[in-house]
This record gives sequence, structure tokens and C-alpha cells, in this order.
Amino acid sequence: MHAYRSHTCAALTAADVGTDVRLSGWIHRKRDHGGVLFVDLRDHYGITQIVADSDSPALPVLEGLRVESVVTIDGSVKARSAGTVNPNLATGEIEVFARGVTVQSEAAELPLPVAGEQEYPEDIRLRYRFLDLRRETLHANIVTRTKIIRDMRRRMEDAGFTEYSTPILTASSPEGARDFLVPSRIHPGKFYALPQAPQQYKQLLMVAGFDRYFQIAPCFRDEDPRADRLPGEFYQLDLEMSFVTQEDVWTTMEPVVAGIFEQFAEGKPVTPAGEFPRIPYDTAMLKYGSDKPDLRNPIEITDVTDHFVGSGFGIFAGIVESGGVIRAIPAPGAGAGSRKFFDDMNVWARGEGYSGLGYINIKDGVPGGPIAKNHGEEATAKLIEALGLGPNDGVFFAAGKAAQAAKLAGLARTRTAEQLDLIDKDRFALCWIVDFPFYEYDEDEKKLDFAHNPFSMPQGGLEGLNGPDPLSLKAFQYDMVCNGYEIASGSIRNQSPETMVKAFELVGLSKADVEERFGGLYRAFQYGAPPHGGMAAGVDRIVMLLCGAQNLREITLFPMNQRAEDLLMGAPSPAGAKQLRELSVRVVEQAPARAVNVDATVAPSAG
Repeated sequence: MHAYRSHTCAALTAADVGTDVRLSGWIHRKRDHGGVLFVDLRDHYGITQIVADSDSPALPVLEGLRVESVVTIDGSVKARSAGTVNPNLATGEIEVFARGVTVQSEAAELPLPVAGEQEYPEDIRLRYRFLDLRRETLHANIVTRTKIIRDMRRRMEDAGFTEYSTPILTASSPEGARDFLVPSRIHPGKFYALPQAPQQYKQLLMVAGFDRYFQIAPCFRDEDPRADRLPGEFYQLDLEMSFVTQEDVWTTMEPVVAGIFEQFAEGKPVTPAGEFPRIPYDTAMLKYGSDKPDLRNPIEITDVTDHFVGSGFGIFAGIVESGGVIRAIPAPGAGAGSRKFFDDMNVWARGEGYSGLGYINIKDGVPGGPIAKNHGEEATAKLIEALGLGPNDGVFFAAGKAAQAAKLAGLARTRTAEQLDLIDKDRFALCWIVDFPFYEYDEDEKKLDFAHNPFSMPQGGLEGLNGPDPLSLKAFQYDMVCNGYEIASGSIRNQSPETMVKAFELVGLSKADVEERFGGLYRAFQYGAPPHGGMAAGVDRIVMLLCGAQNLREITLFPMNQRAEDLLMGAPSPAGAKQLRELSVRVVEQAPARAVNVDATVAPSAG
């Protein structure tokens, strides 16, 4: 018999009754029934119930061990009685009577429980991640993650893509976040950058003639963490294709992504390939208040600015007169309930930093609230008819500058649907957001900046860049969205040197700057570059959605905390004096922050 096991802890069934076996694993739980000890023995594969009584020499040994100790059990397989069969376990029809036990490793007192799914402080979970990873849900999520990545690779290869690896030590690139820099020992005073994405390399592969590239690529960005983005590193399904339009990218990748979701959705409906809605950016911002809309939410926002021109509701009339907009967010069925719902939503909006959220509540066909009272009976009736509201519906209003009103309306749309339980949480709704603006105006720097990927092709090419209003220019850029999360982003690339230079000139970079900062790509375009495009899909976000997790740390092996610290390994940590000398690096001590008296009063936004 093998030194440690003849079977795994998920392998034994009723067909094995009467056989002698050897199992190894962790003591998951113990239950003492007065002279009879039941032990749940766990390994990577599952759980088997072990029984030891006064006839078993294993009893006193098992009694003295803490849970999570590692043991090897020799015993015989017995059938459970009909009343004790556990249908929730693969091994639920049997148990193993322990005839002998070998202690492989005793566990100390645990800093957090492994059995069960209790909430526990994050710093403890991350410091003892090796214990946290033994917990059932997290362990299963990690296994699912590996299966999803394997399925991604298979589907990409079936679609004609080949996997190529790109460098990790590279040059800084303008991907929109801070780089992680690596000092060079051989070149004192110079630094490598860890790649924010393999963007330039994958474009160079197209110039080199490789046609269809993909990679499960590690990416590194020094940015603040949030629930749907980990600090430090993340992984993406990166891909690029030659001689394609954006339509070709969409029709190629919809079957891949839809297939992955269908494979791991556990029966939940998924938007079929070929049926992903394609929503222009401007439409998305108007109807959903977001460029990553959750289409499971049936609420749609409507612009009602014209209804409030010269309105008796002076606040909104004044906002419209000053160039602002009014957006309406329906609340189906909300009017039948208490007014408290509407007041609570108003309080919530103030908590989000807005001055409030106007509303009309309709009860048995009668509109109520300050807006209805002051807007006028006839005007209110026209507004309600235009919005298609029923006799017991409600409607909220977001007012202010267009971008500001759109953001509040989008947040209110989500909040309203959550409070009214309108979101179908048992499906995956996928779509494309297309026609992104090529440029945006940076209010802080008082200049144009790229709104998306700087290497994208502007619609209209060089002629479009020479147009009178750069802010009206659209790009061949697109995002894939699922259930309110951006899960992929891509574009058709700008492979023309002249167009590339012009695009960067409009954000303040000269031809010399382009040649210096993006020399590899710029030089490559001088020697025959095919039209090409692609995208990158966020592996971590896709896994999070498919596992039903609320946080990326629940699908990642060894994540950092919210302060970008690895509590398990103690990173980041100070470098020794010898290391710093070898790298020609000196650490500048930060001066302690001084207390400053600041008037923190901020005028609330209109809304």
C-alpha cells in the first residue's frame, strides 16, 4: 500500500465496503459521542468520515489532536446505516473505521477557524492565508479559477490563436496608471518598468506577422485598490488580430466569452454569442448613467430637460436655464408603498455627495411631493405620460451639469433597482459599449487627454484628427460589460505613423516625444504594419462573476490588503544597505505630515 494513501478523501463509495484503505488529510471536525469519536478527514478532493471507538487504538491519539492536524488513517470501509447517510457528501454512504493512525503534523491553536464560512477580520485572513485557503468556498473558487483559465486557453486555440509570452521587464508606457519601477544594477540610475499591459509588444507581434496572438498576461499597476481591482498585479486574457475590423473582433470573441460563461454559469442564462447588444457610449451614459451598465436592471433613464423649461419648480427651471440637464429615473411600483422610501433615497443621495434627489410619488394615480406641487398639474401629467408611469409608480430626478447628472442618475438607477428587488441576479447579461470619445478634457491640466487607449484608431483617421472639435471625435474603441462590470476593453489600433504623431500632438506631445517614448512601435510602423486590433479581458473579474464572489480577494491565491501590503510575506519591506548600494539607489526619508487647519466645507452639487 502507498505510504500515505490508497484513496483520496472523496473517492470511497458503497462499492468499497469491506476493503482496507489508507487515507491522509487534515482533521476538519471532531464530534465526541461518549466513547465514539467521529472525525471528518479532509483533503483537496473532499471529506471522509472516520470512526474510532474504544476498540480502536486510534481513539486516544485522535482525541488528543487539535483540528487541522495532519494524519494518516488505516482502516476498513463500512456502510453507514440508512438514517446516517449524508447525501451532501460524495462519500456520504460510507465511513472508515480507524484501526491505526500516524500523526504527520500536529496543528497549533488556530488563529482563525477553517471549518465553516464565518466572517473573520481581513488582516488575520491575509496574514494566515495558507489557513484561509483551506476554507471550502475560497478553496473551491481557486480551483474554479484554474479551470476557467484552462477553458480560456482551449477556446482561444480553437479560434486560431497562438499563445506567445511577452517581456516582464520593459519600458514605461502610458496605460493610465503609475508604473512599478525596477532599478537596474547594470545601468545605474536607470529603471525598468513592470508592464501595465503587453500593449506595445502585442502590436509589434502583429507587425512581425504572427497574425493571431493571445496570452494569459500578468499586468502590474501601482494604483489604489478597490473591490473589482486588486493592488499590484492582475491577469488578463490578452489578444491581438491582424487584418480585422472591430466587427471581426466582436464576432470572434463573443463565442469565446459566451462559451466560458455558459461552461461555468451552473445553468444560469447567458447572453448568447451573436446577440450581445452594441450600445454607443453616449447612449449608455444617457439611458444607464454609466459606460458599464447592468442590463439585468430593467430601469432606463430618460432626459426630461425640456419638460422643466420655465417650470414652476424653480430649482429645476434655474438649472435648465443655466445649461444643466434633468434626468428621470423611474421607480416601478414604489408609489404604492410608504413615502419613507423616497425620503431615504434623498438621504442616500446626500450621503453620496449630492445636494439631493428630487422625486414624484404617484399613489392611486395622484402625484405627490414638492416637484409635482410646484411644477403644475398639467405639466406634471404630461411628464408622467411621457415617462409611461403607472398609477402607483414613482420617479426620481437628477439635475445639474450633464456629466454630474448622468453619474447621479446612474447611481440612483442601481440603488432604486436594488431597493425594489428588480435585478435578475440569476443570469449573465453581456454587451458591448462602442464609439467611445477619443479625447476628453483634463480640467486639472487644462488640456486634452486621451479618453481611452492612446494607441487606438480615431474614427475618420487623420482627417478626423484634423477636424474642428477634437472632443466630438469618436474612436474605434469598445468595452465588453457583464452585470455592471467592465470585463474587457479593446480597440482597432492606429498603425499609421502620421496619424499616431497627430493624435499625440493634440495632447501636447511632439513628434520627437513620440519617437523617444514609443520608439519601438513608431519605428515598426515605418516598415509595413497591417491593420490590427484586439482586446484584453480581465481574468480576475470574469472569475469573480462566475464564482459569485463580491471581492477579487475571494478568487485570488495570495492577494494584498487595501493598503497594498502582503501581510503573509511581509512585502513591501525595506532593502538592505548593500542591496541599495548595488543598485545605486538612495532612499529619501519622507518628512512627517504636519497638521494643517483646512476649511473642509464644500458646496454640494445640484441634483
